[in-house]
Amino acid sequence: MTISMNMRRFGLAALLAATVLGAGSLTTGADAQAPSATMVDDFRLPDQNYLSHQLYRKGDAKAVVLITYAGGDATVKKEAAAYMALKAASPGAEVYMLNSRLGDKRETVIPEAKAAGLTLPILFDYEQLVGEQLGVTRTGEVIVINPKTWTVAYRGPVAGPAGEPWAQDAIAAVSAGKPVTVASHAPRGAVIAFPERGKAHEKISYVSTVAPIIQAKCTGCHQPGGIGPMPLNNYEQVKGFSPMIREVLRTKRMPPFLADETVGSFLHDERLSPTEIKTLVHWVEAGAPRGKGEDPLAKVKFQAPDWPLGKPDTIVTIPPVKIPASGVLEYSRPVVPNAMTEGRWMKATTFRVTDRQVVHHMLTGVVTGEAKPGDTASEASWGASLGGYGPGRGSNLQPLDTGVWVPPSGGIAFQNHYTPYGRETVEETQMGIYFYPKGQEPKYVLRTFGIFDFSIVIPPGEEYHHEQAYIDVPKEMILYGLTPHAHHRGGSVNVSVRYPNGKEQMLLAMPRYDFNWQYEYFLKTPLKVPAGSKVITKWTFDNSSRNPANPDPKREIKWGEQSSEEMLALYLHYRWTDETVAAQKPENDKLMQAGLMIGVMDDDMDAKLQPAELKGAMGDTLKKYFAMIDTNKDGGIDRKEMEAAQKLMPKRRPAASAEITPAGGVPGGR
Repeated sequence: MTISMNMRRFGLAALLAATVLGAGSLTTGADAQAPSATMVDDFRLPDQNYLSHQLYRKGDAKAVVLITYAGGDATVKKEAAAYMALKAASPGAEVYMLNSRLGDKRETVIPEAKAAGLTLPILFDYEQLVGEQLGVTRTGEVIVINPKTWTVAYRGPVAGPAGEPWAQDAIAAVSAGKPVTVASHAPRGAVIAFPERGKAHEKISYVSTVAPIIQAKCTGCHQPGGIGPMPLNNYEQVKGFSPMIREVLRTKRMPPFLADETVGSFLHDERLSPTEIKTLVHWVEAGAPRGKGEDPLAKVKFQAPDWPLGKPDTIVTIPPVKIPASGVLEYSRPVVPNAMTEGRWMKATTFRVTDRQVVHHMLTGVVTGEAKPGDTASEASWGASLGGYGPGRGSNLQPLDTGVWVPPSGGIAFQNHYTPYGRETVEETQMGIYFYPKGQEPKYVLRTFGIFDFSIVIPPGEEYHHEQAYIDVPKEMILYGLTPHAHHRGGSVNVSVRYPNGKEQMLLAMPRYDFNWQYEYFLKTPLKVPAGSKVITKWTFDNSSRNPANPDPKREIKWGEQSSEEMLALYLHYRWTDETVAAQKPENDKLMQAGLMIGVMDDDMDAKLQPAELKGAMGDTLKKYFAMIDTNKDGGIDRKEMEAAQKLMPKRRPAASAEITPAGGVPGGR
């Protein structure tokens, strides 16, 4: 910061205090480019463990502390113990490292931080927007934020040249609601480059730069008939909503394709690139100038189509359902008779929903035999899935050369979950089905398998509660995509493959799970997964009062169908390499299903269930009969013992406690 900026912010006394370090302590050179940052706007950043942290959700903290970081930095290494001591001496304060240096990666940052003894969350400021707004210039700067006002109360080194506890004193003052005596000292660490700082962002062209980004990444939803709450179809609309655009980009609420940008590569990727994010935010911060030229958006007649994939080959109409204004509704399971006279291979489906607010999800499955209006069918009788609907998504596209067989006659079964929202309404959903042309049938059968952890138990008030599950892959498969599913307490999710040689590959990281945007993440390059691998999904759940969607942070939460309960589910979309349309292998799915019970409860992944791993209703049952099931008396239940026990258990309707996928591949929870 410049001398004049310091004088305006903190007064002459603070400026004089900033000179106590002697020569080199005044902010010159690179530091002089940094703007003053008194008020701190909201932001959301992921840490080194792919967990999301949003500033304004920390309003109940006594203070929020950001310590600027860069991988391999000498100042950070030297002061790491002091940062950890600062955290220990600041109960009730949230302390983070802020990494705004471009190019730093987790694979180098994590071991360096561990070697230095740093266990604080390291927030990755990929686009440098947080560092820019805070006026960051160097590493090792402690920025103390008052969560009552969201203003900077102190910034400078963790301690003075003689060990004066500058940062600790500032945190103590903020925590006690008292003014900070000295609000600023010059930082001492290495310079962090901010290439966009100081550029003339008011020269960013709306016509040639901003409008094309809006049209490519925003208007698909933000247009008449689209799912977005407001249109963005001309400059006036974009300008009017520009403060909101900046806010949703900084908090990563939009676009709602929630995969972390450093992991994986996906088809139909709706994310903005880092350059596009910075361009839009900088343009808004420059005042959203109109500039010269004709508005490209105004030339387009925007209107979302009734059927985004075009006219369907077949339209299936679900009987209208009257939804009351309040209450908890049980799942409905209607069967719509299938009028097809010959079987066809499906390549896509899409849903047309009349009231999106009321529909939690819709799942589908083919049923055989005669079907009549008014019939219902449990998921245990379903065959292949024709896709599903969930918040934010309505179409299901099959990967290249794969399809789902739809037999003639019989019916299409649905599992529908409606959630009242304060107004009585009638929902009349239609599903459009698209088939492969005759003579152009697919080569492979697309299958879907659900990993469900019925044993989850989430303590009350816990913000980052960890759960995990896995499935053993019995035969070589080609993995096409992943669909995570949870409810309002879902916090984050990672998916990886552990190969037989022990190597693990991350496929998907979502630092923030959002119940309102349940996407299918199809890999840009399908992955060959050899037999003997494990597909692992690791979740966190936020049952704290900091979660604004949490129905009740005081409750212990277990698996359940309703949104007020919780689920841990991951759907795999794949094909078996030894299976074709002409030579189908449904028995492979049964082999995978046989290992599910072990995988969802085996937290230490040793292929056995110990008593401490048994949670939830199923875990309680296994505990009760543990000695009987553990036939070899080695203190654990292995897969062979579990399979023997399951044969003795009473048969249960699969959907009694889940949005379930039978072993034939019925996806759900989208």
